[in-house]
This record gives sequence, C-alpha cells and structure tokens, in this order.
Amino acid sequence: MSYLFFPGCSLDGTAKDFHRSTLAVAAKLGLELPELKDWICCGSTAAHGTDPLLADALPAKSLSAAGGNTVAVACSACYSRLKTANHHIAGDAALRARVAQVVGVDYDGGTPVLHLLEILCRDIGRARIAQTITRPLAGLRVACYYGCLLARPPEITNFDDAENPTLMDQLMETAGATAIGWPHKTECCGASFSITEASIVLELTNEILSMAKAAGADCIATACPLCQLNLDMRQRDVERRFGRRYNLPVFYFTQLLGLAMGCSSSELSLASLVVEPQGLLESKGIGR
Repeated sequence: MSYLFFPGCSLDGTAKDFHRSTLAVAAKLGLELPELKDWICCGSTAAHGTDPLLADALPAKSLSAAGGNTVAVACSACYSRLKTANHHIAGDAALRARVAQVVGVDYDGGTPVLHLLEILCRDIGRARIAQTITRPLAGLRVACYYGCLLARPPEITNFDDAENPTLMDQLMETAGATAIGWPHKTECCGASFSITEASIVLELTNEILSMAKAAGADCIATACPLCQLNLDMRQRDVERRFGRRYNLPVFYFTQLLGLAMGCSSSELSLASLVVEPQGLLESKGIGR
C-alpha cells in the first residue's frame, strides 16, 4: 500500500518527531510513503488569514504535482488547508481559472487527500494493525485530542464525527491503551496565538489540560504540531500561571502507536518531548 506523503513545513522543522515516528509506524506496517516531490508550504494559518487566492493556490501547486495519486497528510493544519483548497477549486470554475493563472497549471481540485488516521483505521484497518502490536499499552489512559481542524468543517473534511471523532480513540484501543471519554477532544488550543497572544493560549490550554486530568488521563495524544507544541511546551507556563500541577506528557499518536509496535524511544524521538514521558511509561511497564 502506497501514498504520496505531504510532510508540510512543521514535520520538516519543529515537528520532526512527528515525521520520524510516522515513518517508523509506516515501516512496521509495510506502508510506503514516498515524499511528494517539490511540495511547498500549504499556507497554514497565515495565507487564508490574509489572501484567499493564495490560500487555495499554495495547496493547489503541491496537489497538482501528485498526478492524481492519493496524498497522505499527518499534520492537521496541512490536512485542513489541502482539503479546503480542493473543496473551493472543485466547486468554483472562476476560482479554478484564477488559481491556474497563479500556479501555471489547470488543477481541478480532484486529488484525493487522506489523513494518516484515515489511512490507518480505514484503509489498513485495525485488524492488520493489531497483528503488529508487540508491546501493548496496557493500563495507559489516553486523552485523544483532535483539536479544531481535523473534523471541521465536516462538509469539507469528511473526516469523522465533527463533535465526537473516534478514529484516534480506536487506534489507541487497538494499541492496548484505554481511550478515555472526555468533552474537550475538539476544543481549540489557541494555535498560533502561542506567538502573538500567549495569554490566550495559556487560558485555552489550561482548560484542555484540566479536563484531561479530571477525566483521569495519564497523557494526551494529538495529531497537530501546533496543538502538541501548546500543550507540551506551554504546560509549565500554564502550571505557573494557574497554580496547578498537570505533568501530562503530550505525544503524537504515532509515537504511542510506535511504542506499542516495539519501536525504540530513539526511533520515535521521545526525548524531544518537554514534559518527560519516561517515568509514566516505565510505571506502566512499557518504557525503555
């Protein structure tokens, strides 16, 4: 099974641990993820906040190079922007013509885009994944945090239930963990306000961490580099501001799945996490 992989800027930079763990999991499953050649930045938040045409043209430039092959995405923001551009271009002939002028090729918005969670749960399937689990995450209570981009807007992403997505939960259960029920799995963390208005991020992140802790989570799993950064890197700032102690490691879901598949901590770049996870993992008998 093979898909063209669009890593995006985050997985090529600040979220290299997400990139590395994604490839480690893919290798365990025999999943081929050759990188899409000549991909460029999807625009993320900046483009659609300033120039709608640019926001559609940037993804179109990369998607047009896929030759109609399905593009796999791990980053939630990239997934949102690629899916949104497809939706806009396929439904608006005038926009399609303007995008063609910008990127130099007529792109019809038809390149399929799938998130890695969709590929793992729907294309590969839980039964196949279960065969690769050699070190179940037994006793580990995980709060699966999807953030606000993966499942919304549902008419564009068609990812999962917009209010209660479960694909990551299913994957964590397959890995042997307990995916807890909690109400904040799609709440916003503040995203890039981490740079411009950190106080907003601290308030929103505190609510998410507080709810995860109250629900009995040992850790959080996410699929978004910005969510992971805010919940992990800002956690100590949150604790100082609100006088709380959370100590909740924040993993990419691929890191936890990779652990269950027997990948080493170094293969999964666990040392890159700010909230140290090793004590938790060893207490559950799954760290090394």
